[in-house]
Amino acid sequence: MQSRDLAARFEAYSDWRRRLSSGISALHQWLAEQDLADAQIDLKVQRLLERLHQDKLVVAFVAEFSRGKSELINAIFFADFGQRLLPSSAGRTTMCPTELLYDASRAPSIRLLPIETRLKDATVSDFKNYADEWVTIPLELSSAEKMSEALGRVSQVKRVPIALARKYGLYDDEDIFATIESEDEGAIDIPCWRHAVINFPHPLLQQGLVILDTPGLNAIGTEPELTLNLLPNAHAVLFILAADAGVTKTDLDVWNQHLAGEDPAQKSGRIAILNKIDGLWDELKPEREVVAEIDRQVKSSALLLGLPPTQVYAVSAQKGLLAKVNGDDALLAKSRLPVLEEALSRKLIPAKRDIVGAATRSEVRALASGVRLILDARAAGIAEQLAELRALRGKNQDVVEHMMARVREEKDLFEKGLQRFTALRTVFSDQTNKLLDNIGLDALRANAGRTRRNIESSPFTKGVRGAMNDFFASIRGDFEQAARQSAEIHEMMLAMYARVGKEHGLERFAPPPYSMLKYQKEIDRLERAYNQHFNTLWNMVSKAKFALMKRFFETIASRVKHVYDIANRDVESWLKSVMAPLETQVKEHHLQLRRRLESIKRIHRASGELEERVAELEQSEEALAAQIEALERKIAAIDFIIEQPDALPRAANA
Repeated sequence: MQSRDLAARFEAYSDWRRRLSSGISALHQWLAEQDLADAQIDLKVQRLLERLHQDKLVVAFVAEFSRGKSELINAIFFADFGQRLLPSSAGRTTMCPTELLYDASRAPSIRLLPIETRLKDATVSDFKNYADEWVTIPLELSSAEKMSEALGRVSQVKRVPIALARKYGLYDDEDIFATIESEDEGAIDIPCWRHAVINFPHPLLQQGLVILDTPGLNAIGTEPELTLNLLPNAHAVLFILAADAGVTKTDLDVWNQHLAGEDPAQKSGRIAILNKIDGLWDELKPEREVVAEIDRQVKSSALLLGLPPTQVYAVSAQKGLLAKVNGDDALLAKSRLPVLEEALSRKLIPAKRDIVGAATRSEVRALASGVRLILDARAAGIAEQLAELRALRGKNQDVVEHMMARVREEKDLFEKGLQRFTALRTVFSDQTNKLLDNIGLDALRANAGRTRRNIESSPFTKGVRGAMNDFFASIRGDFEQAARQSAEIHEMMLAMYARVGKEHGLERFAPPPYSMLKYQKEIDRLERAYNQHFNTLWNMVSKAKFALMKRFFETIASRVKHVYDIANRDVESWLKSVMAPLETQVKEHHLQLRRRLESIKRIHRASGELEERVAELEQSEEALAAQIEALERKIAAIDFIIEQPDALPRAANA
């Protein structure tokens, strides 16, 4: 048995993305056929389709060891496999962060990043760009035994001297349990691998599901990639607790520091799971007492975590998996696993679809508004030509000559105005360069290098705190200056649009402003994570803690670079969207003036051509109206897919 509702909803979501992509592709093809597409539109559509195709739903599982986390993943997602996909046994089985996904461009395999890479100043995200840094183990899908053997590699450990474990940032002298474990031999067991990526062709993974299996709670602190990247960017985080113990102090500390989240939207994706309720089953107690005890634990846990009880579920993953494999419906219901699965399918997928739909609608509308601006400009030009030519009916040559002179004068004035437009382009280019310099990678690299040297030269509280404060202050300054620069560009373009519209009767267009707020909020989040994570580590006498501090900084620097990369790409796209409509209007108006002048010249040379030209323009007017109507139908078809995701596709005749 498989969680059919979850699989069905995920399949429906994938189908919805495919239909949305088809609608956008149909719009793009139509624009190309109508000679309305350009290089910028082609690029926008390509990026939009790539995002829809590569869209992922990331579900992270977090727990202390021995909470049944891997068993829960097996029970929810891989019961149809007939056995455990992930290793699950007493004690700790997940030794490093593990991503389960499917990439069709790679063969089924396990990629393992050696623990030795912790000695290098690079993040897991950085290493993903270098295949030679990973150990790759092929997955033989036809052999369950070999599959199990290969997957067991993820849990490998090795014994190393304490001095080396310190260098890796995996040994803390103040950790009494680590000290007890190692005091006999002066060595300690550590994971063989820093990170694992399992590429497995499971139907849910093929449709875009990504499962993140994390090691014990202490590893959240030792691998900054989890704290700063993987967990914050997960669409849902399932926090697994012990049903008998509820929320322990360790659980609560990790929840408050790393998982609770301040954003209400993010908090709605946090779900607590009380696992192993079978430990509370008691045949000597009435069923209602057992149920009441479980419900009390749910309410108590919800209160401690600050979650509504509707986001806390009690299950038995082991019994649920067993029930699915054996086809035992009664045991499956008793495990309460179907209730959790139904909640996941009902909450996660629609919320993700809403986010994707809103972003897609915004981009399609922006693209369509640019095309509509062109069509409206052409329609206005044709209407003006028709009005002029119809006014010439029954008029003598003097009137025709007068009108020709007026249009020629209008054209000459407009062409002189183009000199001002050229000057504006120069100013716009200068302002653009200043804006991009503010968020340029050269300045960021210099800032990161300076911070790195300051941390190395002063590995104690005051020096590290000062270096990090300066690092974030410099970044905030970059984005504040960029925000001022983008506001200046926006004001300049508003004035230019107004001037061109007033002087030449063009349609007034208000270019959208640009906000740096989302980048600033992400930088603020990273700074909060830095403060939370190291408030307890300021006595930098421990080499392990200092190594962890350096690794944490490298992860922060990598995430900040990612923010800068996105900001640069988005700003460049905005700058094009600000200038492109004005360029289009100027180009179209210039073209219409030339056409008006040419029409009147033809009529001046041969008066019999007047009616012929009027008929041509009337046909063009009808064709243009049909284009506008077809564009609106294409956009309406895309809107329908977004607004009615469960509806059957409807034809959009063009």
